[in-house]
Amino acid sequence: MVEVKNLTKRYGNVTVVDDISFTVDSGEILGFLGPNGAGKSTTMNMITGYISSSSGTVTVNGAEVLDNPKKVKGNIGYLPEIPPLYVDMTVRKYLEFMFDLKKVKLPKKEHISEVMRLVKISDVSERIIKHLSKGYRQRVGFAQALLGNPPILILDEPTVGLDPQQIIEMRSLIRNLGKKHTVIFSSHVLSEVSAICDRIIVISNGKIVADEKAENLSASISGEQKLRLDIEGSSSTVLDALKVIPGVIKIRKQHDIGNKTARYIVEYKNGVDVRRDVFKAIAGADCVILDMQNGNETLEDSFLKLVSQDQRKNIGGVK
Repeated sequence: MVEVKNLTKRYGNVTVVDDISFTVDSGEILGFLGPNGAGKSTTMNMITGYISSSSGTVTVNGAEVLDNPKKVKGNIGYLPEIPPLYVDMTVRKYLEFMFDLKKVKLPKKEHISEVMRLVKISDVSERIIKHLSKGYRQRVGFAQALLGNPPILILDEPTVGLDPQQIIEMRSLIRNLGKKHTVIFSSHVLSEVSAICDRIIVISNGKIVADEKAENLSASISGEQKLRLDIEGSSSTVLDALKVIPGVIKIRKQHDIGNKTARYIVEYKNGVDVRRDVFKAIAGADCVILDMQNGNETLEDSFLKLVSQDQRKNIGGVK
């Protein structure tokens, strides 16, 4: 488990990370989401012990990073945004060097071969790293993070430089690794975070502005959830049937579709699931639901709203 308490990083008068706290449970994949310059990489560097904090603590599997950095680093596999590669080495020689540097106790040849197979670099194992494409270099950096099977993986923008097929493969690999590892995954690409992560932390101007499961993020911002319904039947009958359902806040007829069918938006309270009651109410009113979909804002809309709200609070440089 990773526990961050009141973590702050200042460079002179500039606060890059501002008193943030969160925990990551074992086996969880956490998405660390924010615009460029929000403080994501700085936070990851403090968790791994690569840079010190100005205040606050980071505890990794019971060890505090500043008190016991060796133990903490032994529990973490870290892929920085720019992988630390020795580009004049071959891929295999580099991984062998990192294996020895990390003092991994597993069978050397077999373990390195397995890691290369996982990230699909076995076919370039004898090539010099500087002759590889950016995407392959990213994979080599990921391979070094996996050496020793660390229980915690911290991945800073791991799909940078990969082509679309490689991105799909990398996402699948991270999801599979999440079954046995705790993963903190940083990105500013919304589709990646929603596709991979169990939970999302949004950071803006060094502060946490949201901490939710992906499917709950938009509802937590607006304070309610929405259903989009296409219903066949009299509009007055439909509205009368829907408005008495417990938890429903507002009903809006959006537009007519045709054949006595219209689209409705139903807003309801957070923490309430009205779908069964909606189905029963509409059936009881002798109307028909032709389509029912989640009508919440997209993750992109939620992210932009969170970031813009935080930026408005900090107009004029006030933090």
